[in-house]
Amino acid sequence: MSSPAARRRALAERLRGPLRPLPSVAIGFDGFVDEMIQVVGERRSLAEFTPVPAISDFGALISRAAGHSSLREIVVNAVHCGGCAINMGDGLAALGVPVDAYATLGEPAHASFQPVTARFRTARSWGREPGRTLAFEFQDGKLMFSSVAQLAEFTPERVAGLLADGGYAAACASADLIALTDWTLYPHMTAVWTLLQREVYSRLTHRPAFFIDLVDPSGRAPADIRGMLDVLPGFEPAGPLTLGLNGNEANVLARLLDLPACTEAAPESSLALAAALRGRLGISEVVIHHIRSTAVAGPAGGATLWGPYCAQPKKSTGAGDRFNAGYALGLLLGLPAADRLACACAASGYFVREARSASLAELAGFLTHGDWPEPAAP
Repeated sequence: MSSPAARRRALAERLRGPLRPLPSVAIGFDGFVDEMIQVVGERRSLAEFTPVPAISDFGALISRAAGHSSLREIVVNAVHCGGCAINMGDGLAALGVPVDAYATLGEPAHASFQPVTARFRTARSWGREPGRTLAFEFQDGKLMFSSVAQLAEFTPERVAGLLADGGYAAACASADLIALTDWTLYPHMTAVWTLLQREVYSRLTHRPAFFIDLVDPSGRAPADIRGMLDVLPGFEPAGPLTLGLNGNEANVLARLLDLPACTEAAPESSLALAAALRGRLGISEVVIHHIRSTAVAGPAGGATLWGPYCAQPKKSTGAGDRFNAGYALGLLLGLPAADRLACACAASGYFVREARSASLAELAGFLTHGDWPEPAAP
């Protein structure tokens, strides 16, 4: 059996070699605009100020304002586009995958999306207004406040109207993978999935792979989560479904279904939970990723992998979406489970170190030269 390093080198050589034109991905449906904000502690001039350093300091300011009025200046340092569909699409496009995106970008689309969607093959807004997040940044973390009431407009009735031009159906018909993201923040998404299963996916004449990223469902009612889980097997007649979960999301489902939880320190526990969820839900594959380790269970068995941990990431928001992009590349190329995990961990590992998505050549380079953990001595 080859060593993990030798296996990564072989995978890198495959990615560097001649590949057939990469097939396309149809992806939807969440789009967000994220404003990165600092709170001014003291302003010294028009150009100079001292920001409030820590979340605890900000909390103290808020507490002292109780029973009074208070005003604090904020500085918006950057406006970024976001959302799992957009971030995953960015990761795929950087790898050379043609992306057809349908997401809540705004009408007209918010300008922050343009640098990313310009790299897609097509991008169409399926929402009057994107989700919005105010991200207050401090030295010890971020406080994120999201406005999502407008996402309730994403209803089966609205989506049925959007399907009328045939564009989404055509994108799915040409895609080897169809990705659906962010069930949690879209209150009608279960009903939308049911509509798409009936009106689009059941009419496909090939069998594309499906990939679903729920986003943390902790805030949804158990009945809503169970209703969503009941719909998942409905994708299988059209193509094999991979459910992608981070460790927290996997354990939310484990508690709901009375299954043993998994831990980052024991990849075999993630593999066991992935296999149990796969069987309980009646779907083809479940992949679970933590910061340091990951596991997948599918019809051909399972695999685990220790990933390239980064203690001081340049950017962590969106790392899971790049993991999904790397995993999707593995699905498109028909790679075995262990190699799909390696592609996913490499895509995420590169992103947190460089604060941007990797190209195919950069992904291959990271597989070969990234700081992957050495296997434990027997």
